[in-house]
Amino acid sequence: MGDRAERHQKNLDLMTRKTPQHALPRQPVLQGGVEGNARLTSAVAVVIFVLLAIEGFTIVRIGSLLSPHVFIGVLLIPPVLVKISSTTWRFYKYYAGDPEYRQKGPPLVLLRLLGPFVVILTVVVFASGVGLVFLPLRYSSQLLMIHKTSFVLWFAATAVHVLGHVAETAQLAPRDWLARSRRQVRGASPRQWLLVSSLVLGLVVALVLTPYAYGWWTRA
Repeated sequence: MGDRAERHQKNLDLMTRKTPQHALPRQPVLQGGVEGNARLTSAVAVVIFVLLAIEGFTIVRIGSLLSPHVFIGVLLIPPVLVKISSTTWRFYKYYAGDPEYRQKGPPLVLLRLLGPFVVILTVVVFASGVGLVFLPLRYSSQLLMIHKTSFVLWFAATAVHVLGHVAETAQLAPRDWLARSRRQVRGASPRQWLLVSSLVLGLVVALVLTPYAYGWWTRA
């Protein structure tokens, strides 16, 4: 019996040593700690990147692809809000002195300085786009100028932001979706549901609102 208990303890010690410290469950299931936050941020970033690539294609022929442009733009809003929330949460926890987030450390200085501008420009781009679609046409000229200008600035800032996080995103994004890694951090299922729910919400809103888009492009 003593030998069996000793072997069992050795196995437990070995499993603990194989599990990274940041992956050990320290937070409630719905949180997942700093690693869960990073996984959610990376996963939703991939979804946003793919949708933005499709959105970029519609810009080339915006006159004939206005409806798809509006549809994808509205579809993007909930996932974008999820990403802004997850990055803001990391920002708050780090500067509030949370030990786990302090241990992970902040992003590079350039990315830290760029982050607030990316968030602000993102809000301006989407808000002006929604305004173009749903506000009266007398506002279209001003909104179109704001939309175009903010998009150019946003594109430049986001390009740097994406390049700065591409390696980490590629590494972390699939971890909640792979059997071998999803159980290392608590909350994989809630994070998956949050991501999927944001897409479903965006899809429903896009289906409802897109048919009401005004023909601002041909009259602006």
